[in-house]
Amino acid sequence: MNHTEYVIQKATQAKHAARVLATVSTAVKNAALLAMADALEARAGELLEANQKDLAAASELSKAALDRLTLNPKRIKEMATGLREVAALPDPVGEITKMWRRPNGMQVGRMRVPIGVIGIIYESRPNVTADAASLCLKSGNAVVLRGGSEAIRSNAAIVKVLMEAGEKAGIPAGAITFIDNPDRQVSTILLKQDGLIDLIIPRGGEGLMQFVNRESTIPVIKHDKGVCHTFVDVSADPAMAEAICFNAKVQRPGTCNAMETLLVHQAIAPSFLPPLLARYREAGVEIRGCPRTVALVPGVKPAAESDWGTEFLDLILAVRVVDDLDQAMDHIARYGSRHSEAIVTQDHGRAMRFLNEVDAAAVFVNASTRLHDGYQFGLGAEIGISTTRIHARGAMGLEELTSTKFIVLGTGQLRE
Repeated sequence: MNHTEYVIQKATQAKHAARVLATVSTAVKNAALLAMADALEARAGELLEANQKDLAAASELSKAALDRLTLNPKRIKEMATGLREVAALPDPVGEITKMWRRPNGMQVGRMRVPIGVIGIIYESRPNVTADAASLCLKSGNAVVLRGGSEAIRSNAAIVKVLMEAGEKAGIPAGAITFIDNPDRQVSTILLKQDGLIDLIIPRGGEGLMQFVNRESTIPVIKHDKGVCHTFVDVSADPAMAEAICFNAKVQRPGTCNAMETLLVHQAIAPSFLPPLLARYREAGVEIRGCPRTVALVPGVKPAAESDWGTEFLDLILAVRVVDDLDQAMDHIARYGSRHSEAIVTQDHGRAMRFLNEVDAAAVFVNASTRLHDGYQFGLGAEIGISTTRIHARGAMGLEELTSTKFIVLGTGQLRE
């Protein structure tokens, strides 16, 4: 079987499963999700063993990439918890979101329906496998999973556990389909299957996004890079601001919602920056600062122009002192990626201006950008964070994995 035949076979299996899955009851889907969660925990040893093989073969990866690739008991438990959270969420399929009556007595409405077959192309993180499978299953979609070659053993092990538990609970075979051929040509072929796959969601670095956008004949919801900012306003509570800024950078720097640039109002910078940057240094963070930051805190590395628009995904932080809120928002508009942006302030008017004027998938007031996450937002495990403007934007949960169709209830109406 050549690559094209292989891909078509996999996508066709998913297409057949999607038709059945669209009508599977909520009770069966929930039972399957709970069984899958139990199976992940019961077979954690198999997953860890497979993951160790991936890690051993990926020693050349960066520290951040290795962190994203790593499974441990805590992360496996989090995957299982995510599946249980999704099972507990309302099923969006079949929901009638609006209904109205026309002058001729005909009733017209919109009903939520599955999209169909969703292709997920992703890098490194094995937990994406469980998150994507659970959200697609609950929303009635079949999923074709194409993980990175660096995590192929981990992903294959997770899919095996999920498929076996799901099928025993009544989920059709093919509802969770895994591409286990690491050849890059397979991805290119997969992206041309617009007759079998309805939507592509890529999750990964800038190179993956460019590849998918260039090659896909299937609609794409893009999960782009995260150049995220936090602006500390002159009226910010210093203790709150320090806690938020430290969390946004240090808690898990290799994620797309980690802060990459800190902006500080000039009036608060002399008192606020020295202790915060000292704390960052103790945590191993490299600071790259604007001239005013360098003048305030000795030993700070001068920032290059390229640092302002860089997604470091590491313990590196660009810091700039700005004149006011307007300059902070101008900086974000120029260098940001429209992912997650935050302001720390006690001034209601400036907070509202920031919310209304900053263009991003999520805008925060007095909270860490690390909170931009489907689980944290109450959506259950997320499929990704969309930085596009169509259909879905920001953390994507169950509703974002559905479309709608018109339903019409008549009593014999005809068009005159």
